[in-house]
Amino acid sequence: MTPERAATTVRGHRLSYLDFGGPGRPLLALHGHFGEGRTFVPLARELGPGWRVVALDQRGHGYSDRPADFSRQGYVEDAAAVLGHLGLDDVVVLGHSLGGVNAYQLAARHPGLVRALIVEDIGAEVDDDLSFGLAWPHRAPTRAELLQELGTSAAYLTDAVREYADGWGLAFSPRDMVASQQQLNGDHWEDWLAGSCPALLIRGTRSTVLSAEQAREMVSRRPHTRLAELPTGHTVHESDPAGFAATVRAFLDSL
Repeated sequence: MTPERAATTVRGHRLSYLDFGGPGRPLLALHGHFGEGRTFVPLARELGPGWRVVALDQRGHGYSDRPADFSRQGYVEDAAAVLGHLGLDDVVVLGHSLGGVNAYQLAARHPGLVRALIVEDIGAEVDDDLSFGLAWPHRAPTRAELLQELGTSAAYLTDAVREYADGWGLAFSPRDMVASQQQLNGDHWEDWLAGSCPALLIRGTRSTVLSAEQAREMVSRRPHTRLAELPTGHTVHESDPAGFAATVRAFLDSL
């Protein structure tokens, strides 16, 4: 399956996305910080053609524009606007980390758009710091040198590596990511509990982002919600793509 790269403009900024097309039921996929739509290419290929995956490059990521605003409202309204642009509703929304909060806040604030939720390794309470990214190089002469300077972080950033006129760099600004995370931090229980559509919470058992205790509380307090745990860290979709796809498919088949 080869996705089509398309874009729409929302309140003056361009949002790029990958649309895998086809006659399947719609699924909107929202990546985490440092990611982009192509994060979900392997999943889209596993789910097609029964599911039409639309994978958004969220604001400040990938091929989308960098607005000054990284607020909760900004992210949520971007997702709603892309669905409106495509004429889609009754959509399953899947999100990892940042994208997971955006997914359940979209369901809370635009319930008519969301049929079901899949939230990957993020809680109803968020407290993290991405300032370590400020030490990453802005440019390097070659791709190999950039990856070397990124050190152990390189494994998580390969999708975001780009060649520019002045060298190799990342498809996002680390300062934007820090600002975005600061606005993501907080207590979001009201949004998590606002909806009752079917939901799947996926947690990596070695995650340092979502604790087992919070995951179980999220599932116990929200109706029609189940928990799946896989033996990975925070990036379940990347660490165990086959297990992640099977878990997502089983949930989708149950709808």
